[in-house]
Amino acid sequence: MLYALAALPFVIVLALMLLLRWGGQRAGPAGLAVGLLVALLAFGLNWQVLWVSQAKGLLLSIYVLIVLWSALLLYNIVNLSGGISAIAHWLQAMIQDRGILVVVLAWAFSAVLEGLAGFGLPIAIVAPMLAALGIAPVAAVAAVAVGHAWSVTFGDMGVIFQTLTAVVKLDAAYLAPAAVVMLGVACIACGIGAARLLGQASRWKQVVIIGALMALTQGVIVLAGLPSLGAFSAGLIGVVCGILLCRRINSAVSVTAPSTALLGALACYSGLAALMTVLALVPPLREWLGQVLWQAQFPAVVTQTGHATPSGVGQSFRILLHPGSAILLTALLSYPFLRKLGTLSSGSCSRALGATWRAAAPSSVGIISMVGLAALMEHCGMTQLLAQGIAQVMGGVFPLASPLIGILGAFATGSNTNSNVLFGVLQKDAANLLGIDARIVLAAQTAGGSLGSMIAPAKIIVGCSTLGMQGRDGDVLRKTLPYGLGIGLLLGVMALVWSWFTR
Repeated sequence: MLYALAALPFVIVLALMLLLRWGGQRAGPAGLAVGLLVALLAFGLNWQVLWVSQAKGLLLSIYVLIVLWSALLLYNIVNLSGGISAIAHWLQAMIQDRGILVVVLAWAFSAVLEGLAGFGLPIAIVAPMLAALGIAPVAAVAAVAVGHAWSVTFGDMGVIFQTLTAVVKLDAAYLAPAAVVMLGVACIACGIGAARLLGQASRWKQVVIIGALMALTQGVIVLAGLPSLGAFSAGLIGVVCGILLCRRINSAVSVTAPSTALLGALACYSGLAALMTVLALVPPLREWLGQVLWQAQFPAVVTQTGHATPSGVGQSFRILLHPGSAILLTALLSYPFLRKLGTLSSGSCSRALGATWRAAAPSSVGIISMVGLAALMEHCGMTQLLAQGIAQVMGGVFPLASPLIGILGAFATGSNTNSNVLFGVLQKDAANLLGIDARIVLAAQTAGGSLGSMIAPAKIIVGCSTLGMQGRDGDVLRKTLPYGLGIGLLLGVMALVWSWFTR
């Protein structure tokens, strides 16, 4: 009964989004209300646990929303200048095979963006590009959600993988080999999934070739000690491979001179990439900027049923190193730059702000409520109970479930980082008890957390918001869920077989 009650908020959210096709801004608050009721009646929720969990959830939501609002503002500024359509048309000129073009955008180019910032930025930027090329909006968001998922662990400048190693207290060099193998398989599988969603299933041979090169690139970069550039480098190689492959197919490809709008857009996003690269690769600068820190201290809390959460800090804000700060700075500098370039008309600022508000405000409601639900369930022991139940039921075939636990965590929180924080130690301890190589289980955990990005409502909401599809995220989830669970099960089988050979 407790297991069923613990799962009820997730079931409600899924049912509302999949069956009734509610958006996250409606399903999220409904799920939170159910979670509050279940926590109060069955898991000993009290006032102290409630306010601590929701305060932590709000801080995490703000951390994510800073990126969302900044990314949308930058996108709207560049879009009003004609830059987004110019990039899409330039890539269309470089990759004149439309089938390869849309797959590369949804799969490889999105990984480049994930490597820079994450937090839904790839979906927010690439989905409109696909829509500009004639892809149906729901399919566009779903394809990018599936296509970019493989790159999440080594995206966001390596923050996610660094968090995992810190949580489980294991060296990065010890965990990396298994992780790159798992995510290499996920890379190819996500590419095939994106191609199918885009109606390009016949391109599977090209996807396998490009995917193998991207997986190899990510592996080499990560094993060389540069996890912060793993996804970015692999995605870039994928884009280059797509261009070269197209040129081999069509030797008559001709590229016109770049337009002013294209040069302006490339300058804006290249500037963002350069800024984030400098912040990632110049330790003295990163250390100096990291001194500007704000974090809230929270007391230890205990539910009426005895589940304890120790005291500690909530989401830390290193303001000058926050991805949203770099994106916002780029947006603020892009506006006068594009005005001077002549691609932005007067009044563009108010139109960009208005478009950002209309897209981000409803999305923010969904994200805050979803993250609040995840924090509530964590502090009441509900999420941990679900994961422990899966481990107990699976026993010796536990590795089969490891990616699914990672997916569960990412679905609940919208973040691979949080999934690793929630379940990393649990997976490690379960592996040690069962005599399984912890590296395999943890690789499956973080790979599952990556895959969870394609079904996480908080991420899908971001993508829908940039295409004016508020309330349609349930439709997207219906398309991405089979791929998330299917690829997760594939990685689970892989982890299980791998564990047999290492005992």
